[in-house]
Amino acid sequence: MFGLFKKDELGQLRKLFERVSERAMQAQRNGNIELFSELSEEAEKIGKKIDELEKAKRN
Repeated sequence: MFGLFKKDELGQLRKLFERVSERAMQAQRNGNIELFSELSEEAEKIGKKIDELEKAKRN
């Protein structure tokens, strides 16, 4: 019952990862390689956080 209103951090990170990855793809398509690079780096950091949370959840 108390977990009902608990935020799902892993789900939020996955949604953020998808949004940032989508923006990076659009930047690349538009030829903005600098923005693509920045967004790709941010998506990579988010992906690492997701991996860490999933690993912690398994243990």
